[in-house]
Amino acid sequence: MLKQRNHRARLLAIDIDGTLLDSSYQIPPQNLAALRRAHQAGVEIVLVTGRRHAFALPTASELGFDLWIISSNGAVTRSLTGETFHRDLLPLETARALCAQMDEFRGNLVITFDREGKGALLLEHLEELTLSIRRWLEKNMECIEFSRPIEQALGSDPLQAMFCGSVERMRQAAAVLASAPVRTHITQLKTEYPARDLCILDVLNRSCSKGHALERWAHHRGIAPEAVVAIGDNHNDAEMLNFAGRAFIMENAAPELKENGWTVTRSNDACGVAAVVDLLIE
Repeated sequence: MLKQRNHRARLLAIDIDGTLLDSSYQIPPQNLAALRRAHQAGVEIVLVTGRRHAFALPTASELGFDLWIISSNGAVTRSLTGETFHRDLLPLETARALCAQMDEFRGNLVITFDREGKGALLLEHLEELTLSIRRWLEKNMECIEFSRPIEQALGSDPLQAMFCGSVERMRQAAAVLASAPVRTHITQLKTEYPARDLCILDVLNRSCSKGHALERWAHHRGIAPEAVVAIGDNHNDAEMLNFAGRAFIMENAAPELKENGWTVTRSNDACGVAAVVDLLIE
């Protein structure tokens, strides 16, 4: 658990779901106050999330100050005002190969694009998706284009492909993907919520991850890894946590993630982000 203060941080990278937000998907007042205090003290805050940029904007806007968002697990780095620093798209030919080689999991597949409105989300149908994913998609029907086969509507490089389903179903998908020829051209990241029996396998361009995007941003800002602090809770945060000079894992994270040597902070329902900020700010 948290023990002592360290050297001053210059960049604080924070995951959103399961980290900044509590289990009611709200920013606890303590976290909000702590991040505003850190911002005022000169620490740059960057949100690093698996969400698409548009879906991260409401949370980012609530913080009350300008910042940058690394979204789609590192595929896009964009400011709160819409300025784009970097995009790392999944090549169209790779996306097509993925669809063909993961044919038995088409019902679990959602492809996302860096645009808004109709066609931002592409899938064949909703029938095989878990209830929580279907609820999310049903709230965003204006963004969805249905196409069967899905390749028929693949006309440009997407941000990523997402395989969504139960933990067991996605373990099967991960095993198939691990031996598929396309594996050498992609990065596979997992976000898992066992209590909800939900797992998301994100497929991105090769070497695309939260960690690579954070490293690129820190270099752009002239900030050494030793001055970077990262906070996360899930498997897709691992590269980011490994890059940061100081890494914190939430108490609500999976037990196996707590075995990587990262400092454990309080849970997302106990304002673990605020506890980290208290260590960083005198």
